[in-house]
Amino acid sequence: VTDDDIGNISQKVSTILNDEFLASKDYVPKRRDWLSAYWTGFKSPEQISRVRNTGVKPEILKNVGKAITTLPDNFKPHRAVKKVYEQRAQMIETGEGLDWAMGEALAFATLLVEGNHVRLSGQDVERGTFSHRHSVIHDQETGEQYCPLDHVIINQNEEMFTVSNSSLSEFGVLGFELGYSMENPNSLVMWEAQFGDFANGAQVIFDQFISSGEAKWLRQTGLVVLLPHGYDGQGPEHSSARLERYLQMSDDNPFVIPEMDTTLRKQIQECNWQVVNVTTPANYFHVLRRQIHREFRKPLIVMSPKNLLRHKDCKSNLSEFDDVKGHPGFDKQGTRFKRLIKDQNMHSDLEEGIRRLVLCSGK
Repeated sequence: VTDDDIGNISQKVSTILNDEFLASKDYVPKRRDWLSAYWTGFKSPEQISRVRNTGVKPEILKNVGKAITTLPDNFKPHRAVKKVYEQRAQMIETGEGLDWAMGEALAFATLLVEGNHVRLSGQDVERGTFSHRHSVIHDQETGEQYCPLDHVIINQNEEMFTVSNSSLSEFGVLGFELGYSMENPNSLVMWEAQFGDFANGAQVIFDQFISSGEAKWLRQTGLVVLLPHGYDGQGPEHSSARLERYLQMSDDNPFVIPEMDTTLRKQIQECNWQVVNVTTPANYFHVLRRQIHREFRKPLIVMSPKNLLRHKDCKSNLSEFDDVKGHPGFDKQGTRFKRLIKDQNMHSDLEEGIRRLVLCSGK
């Protein structure tokens, strides 16, 4: 390489840097510059977005419910799993007593019917750490696998729904799923920790990318993180998902009360993420569907339950999932995620003189 060649390269690079430096002085970033083609039409916090209902037509719920609770005739599941699926079929048949896993499965299935990709990864997610999900079941004689959510629609592309057990590398797996969610907003992308505190292994991803990505790089993501939370006899380590850590990293202004119009929720659009502790299967169904059924994307941190997975009182009726007016699940706001489930009892006589309301979460 001659001295002239080196001089030319040096001159070319210096010119580029100087030109860009001068241009940067009056550069105004456009949010659109950062988004791939899939993201056209999505709104930034400056653009008003309306709250949408997430209820589903009753006949669709019944149809997908049947599809995801029916096993092939010659398939021989473990007898305990077979019983679980029989109970789920019964829930759809009667429309009553839907449990947590069924609420989740219906959220996945209805999103698939609408043409969205649904993907779930994490340790032990196929069975579910607490043996509640059973999204992949095994024939006890042949070892063959069957995934009911691959059969929601006729001739379904098996890539539409992907559930995969991942290695104990939270940092790597969560980072991959974050990238996936940024590439395509029409995918419900979820990562589930085996226990909530396993998110510790991915703390850099939370601190540097998920909590601050929209503010730093103008990039939205609808990534869902499921963090099993609660003591439930597991001892000091596998108990707390560190709810307070995520709340501390929320950028809500504690001194400004946002306007809370029933159809416009600027507060949600302007915050960096949402942290929820869901307590009913129907509310879980709606919060997952809401991730896709809105005109913007926000990360969602879910304090997943452990003891509610089979709790006899943690049940929802099918009517709380549908979009029919005039039933218990339908209120002034429509059928959608409820940020606060109001106490149905009358306490008006006790409310006099109360100055402060304390909300607690956890055990």
